[in-house]
This record gives sequence, C-alpha cells and structure tokens, in this order.
Amino acid sequence: MKKPSLLLASILAITATSAAMAATSGGSFQVLITVAKACSVTAGNASNINFGTVDSSATGLVASSNISVTCSKTTPYNVGLMPSNTNTVGAGVMKSPVLANTDTVAYQLRSVSATGPVWGNTATPTAVGNGVAGTGTGAAQVIPVFATVANANVTPDSYSDTVTVTVNY
Repeated sequence: MKKPSLLLASILAITATSAAMAATSGGSFQVLITVAKACSVTAGNASNINFGTVDSSATGLVASSNISVTCSKTTPYNVGLMPSNTNTVGAGVMKSPVLANTDTVAYQLRSVSATGPVWGNTATPTAVGNGVAGTGTGAAQVIPVFATVANANVTPDSYSDTVTVTVNY
C-alpha cells in the first residue's frame, strides 16, 4: 500500500506545483462615443402661409402656419427667417409669375402672433437678434409663423414669395 500512497503524493505534489505556477494577466479597454450637437428644420408645402383668395380692397390680412425644429437635447438654437428679397427684418414682397405684372404685395413676418415681434434673419448661433430662440429636446418643436399684409390693392393675379428658414446653433 505504500506504493499507491507514494504515487498519490507525487500526483498531488505535481498538481500543487502546477497550480502555484499558473498565473493570470489582464487588461482593460474603454467604450467611447462622442455625441455632436445637431439641428434640422422641417418647412415645406405643409408650412406654406396662404392668405387665400381675397378682394383687392382687403386690408389688415393675417395668415399663419408652422415650422418644426429638431435639435439635440439641451442644444440652444436661434431661428431666422429671410424673404427672397433678403430683407433682414422679415419684410418681404410677393410677386406675380406674369412678367408684365410688376405689382407686388408687401408682407411682414412675425413671431408669437399677428401683432407680435417682427421675425427676421439677424439671429446667430449665440444671439437671437430678431429671430426666435429655443432649446432642443431631441424631439420636433413646432414654432408658429405669422404673416401680415396691410392691403391687397394690386392687379388681380396670384402672388408668391419664398422664405428661407435658418437654424443657428
């Protein structure tokens, strides 16, 4: 019986020596992401401001619509509006597509209401100017836009203009 005990003792000694010789090594790594601020604007046919069909004696006209701004969470933004005549205080003119008709219909862009502040395009990423300020939530934020026309005393025709929306952030 001494031989199996000696053999068992040898196996235990080898196993213990192997366990004592075993070692581990480790390291670490990082998981990284950089989230950049971003904004987008939704304006298009659904945002058109349409005064409809009016008589040439109409005065004090008001119409409105909405634009939508989506900015990253907590990102401050300032929205500017510029008519095609590049007027920075939002005073635009609608024109006829008929070249012979040189009449124009003047309009004024406003925020908040038809009698609210003039809405133009002096906004920058750091200053609201005559624009509209907001802070992003990560979801679309609806912003109303108002337009006023003092009078429609022009040649009967269809008139239009294009307004550019700029989101500064």
